[in-house]
Amino acid sequence: MRPILMKGHERPLTFLKYNREGDLLFSCAKDHTPTVWFADNGERLGTYRGHNGAVWCCDVSRDSKMLITGSADTTARLWSVQNGTQLFAFNFDSPARSVDFSIGDKLAVITADPFMELPSAIHVKRIARDPADQIGESVLILRGHQGRIARAVWGPLNKTIVSAGEDAIIRVWDSETGKLLRESDKETGHKKAITSLTKSVDGSHFVTGSQDKSAKLWDIRTLTLIKTYATERPVNAVTMSPLLDHVVLGGGQDASAVTMTDHRAGKFEAKFFDKILQEEIGGVKGHFGPINALAFNPDGKSFSSGGEDGYVRLHHFDPDYFNIKI
Repeated sequence: MRPILMKGHERPLTFLKYNREGDLLFSCAKDHTPTVWFADNGERLGTYRGHNGAVWCCDVSRDSKMLITGSADTTARLWSVQNGTQLFAFNFDSPARSVDFSIGDKLAVITADPFMELPSAIHVKRIARDPADQIGESVLILRGHQGRIARAVWGPLNKTIVSAGEDAIIRVWDSETGKLLRESDKETGHKKAITSLTKSVDGSHFVTGSQDKSAKLWDIRTLTLIKTYATERPVNAVTMSPLLDHVVLGGGQDASAVTMTDHRAGKFEAKFFDKILQEEIGGVKGHFGPINALAFNPDGKSFSSGGEDGYVRLHHFDPDYFNIKI
């Protein structure tokens, strides 16, 4: 399995996202410029220029026409995927950390970081079909998290919003009323900040990664803890195979804790776990810094990882990957 090395970012990667067909890969990094690549050969298609801060997150609409990005420049922006023009900018009072389109792309949930006296917040925005009709007002604002909210996503049928972040608690909100419906149990939940949250393809469960060196699998409706995957490094990114029962964890120390003298260069690996048995089944090495982003192609036949080293590595699986037996 030879990875394709995609060099287009000058700063650490923050987020990776495939479109629904799996032919395009969108990457976000701290260098202000989200980039789109061909997902089969890693060729760079184009960039989305306009942000003037690190870009933390992105999401692409179901028809691959619209891209939304959230950035440290306190805006979330809508872009035309095809020609890279900016369609609209949502302005906040603090960095926009996470963005997620609802099923049907009529709504978007955007999280804003805490800043000075301002607490973190989850904003729901209405997305107009015609960008000319787009307005910036929030339909709903949810508050209650302590510290930064790493990720907020839509629950089944857009009825709920699931959020998680620095306070290590996962919260489920009613997306109509804004009422807090459920919180994860402190006993069974994460002990340190949650860094990432990824839903399964069918949206029935999701996996969270945390600095407590574990990832956990949860039922999205009941918020029941199903599985825990333990590793020896803080987890920065998690993803699930849409095809096989595999969970992939990426991480490593914080950039400031990495010494330059480490002789095991390129040892930052994406670890594969059996989703059911919770056992490690393999790893893919190669990054020269912690892995900050992971994404599976919707067909389950390839995955990509983005690192602190500024590279996106695109891996197409060998045939024997699909026959791994434990």
